[in-house]
Amino acid sequence: MQDATISNWGAQDRFQAHFIVRKDVSMPSNFVARTVLKTTGHFGAKKVASVRWVGGMLADVLNTDADLGQLIAKQTVLDATIFVDPSDTGVRIYSKWKNSHDFKITKDLYAIFNKIAGHIKNL
Repeated sequence: MQDATISNWGAQDRFQAHFIVRKDVSMPSNFVARTVLKTTGHFGAKKVASVRWVGGMLADVLNTDADLGQLIAKQTVLDATIFVDPSDTGVRIYSKWKNSHDFKITKDLYAIFNKIAGHIKNL
């Protein structure tokens, strides 16, 4: 008899890159952050106008980095949506799920994640 909980959709064509920063996280609420985007345009023509971080102490630090905000504002809406979550042994940085055709890490996206990781290390 077949298990009723198995999905009949099969393997999904979705990928997500996670960047892990090793850090002793004694206060996890300080390391939670996510972007809130202000956009212009509609649907496929939607562009990021500005970026604001919400969350803990890390979000306050990221909001003060103007270069980081400018780098993120140049990205697409999918790439500019960034989440930062703590775990037991480090902090995870990631963005939204993408299909195999859209999945890539550009130099700018790597620079963004690297700047965020630098701020995490400094906290």
